[in-house]
Amino acid sequence: MARRSALVSLLAIACLAAPSLAQNRAAKPLTIYVVDVEGGNGVLFVSPTGESLLMDTGNAGAAAQRDAGRIMEAVHDAGLTQIDNLIITHWHGDHFGGLAEIAKQIPIKHYWDHGPNVQPGQAADDFLKNVYADLISKSQHTVAKPGDKIPLGVTNVTVVISAGMPIATMKGNGAGQRNPECANFQPIDNNQEDPMSVGILVSYGKFRALHLGDNTRNKEFELACPVNRIGTVDLMLGMHHGQSSSNSPVLVHAVRPRVAIVNNGTRKGGEPFSMQSMFSSPGLEDVWQMHFSLLSGQEYTVPGAFIANTIDQPESSMPIGQYTPPPQGQQAPPAPVHNGKSYFFKVTAQQDGTFTVTNTRNNFSKTYRPGDTNATR
Repeated sequence: MARRSALVSLLAIACLAAPSLAQNRAAKPLTIYVVDVEGGNGVLFVSPTGESLLMDTGNAGAAAQRDAGRIMEAVHDAGLTQIDNLIITHWHGDHFGGLAEIAKQIPIKHYWDHGPNVQPGQAADDFLKNVYADLISKSQHTVAKPGDKIPLGVTNVTVVISAGMPIATMKGNGAGQRNPECANFQPIDNNQEDPMSVGILVSYGKFRALHLGDNTRNKEFELACPVNRIGTVDLMLGMHHGQSSSNSPVLVHAVRPRVAIVNNGTRKGGEPFSMQSMFSSPGLEDVWQMHFSLLSGQEYTVPGAFIANTIDQPESSMPIGQYTPPPQGQQAPPAPVHNGKSYFFKVTAQQDGTFTVTNTRNNFSKTYRPGDTNATR
């Protein structure tokens, strides 16, 4: 009888503990690491259930080992033993450059890309033939299509554009609404590969983050006009390094991010056109930058607390006005160098839409809760 009573008591305790354990599991955040790859791209998503997605791998050439090492710091911080999914958004060296080095250090289970390179160049074509073909032969490989779902545990990842093809209009969160900015759109030409980028929408409960790779203004128009196909988001990532060939108000103002994180370098991206587009977006609360931008000067660069990295030999001051390039035919001086210690932004997002951005250089963090903003969304 005593044994039976003890068993009943244990079962009762287990029943009481089960909801608590479930709540603890549910309370784990989606974690996003935005890594400094000096004006390239490297973003790691880690689901609350442990699955991972790495989006791009930084720069090629002499910078490949440096950028791979910085991405692996984020991988180690997340406690990962493998990368479940890896997206190469497009075949530019600042996006695929560190892949070979990373693949030496950690297993990669599933590769995603937009398909063949459409901008022939020796570096990219040699990489595809001599490195990438071997890597994907040993793992799963998928050519991403709009509407594809990339498995990431309890986190929903949807491909919204790939190989120049945008997704059909999604449901909810303001998707399908007509966009008044369309009438003011200004198209711009660009290279062939940027507009082929894989772009994704990452959702965890009510939290939504958008990363469009290096898709350009013309592709932004297709996603946002005549109606907004995506709806509103909480966080916008990458922003094509903050370059002016992207970040048209036609898209940025339509998706209305509360926060933008720009993967710019010291003299790459963070350009006035893009910064103006972000700062004037309805509902925007903050912009966080990987580096200060000499291209925009103090006019548009954010306060230092929101900047993740300095340079190897910090300057005593920064110009107020934007950078003026030298006359045509004259060589610009080298951009400030940053090969030393780097810092990433770490974003943690909860199912109710609350998220926190932390600058690991100075441990400054800010939390954004649903309903905190006074702006209409």
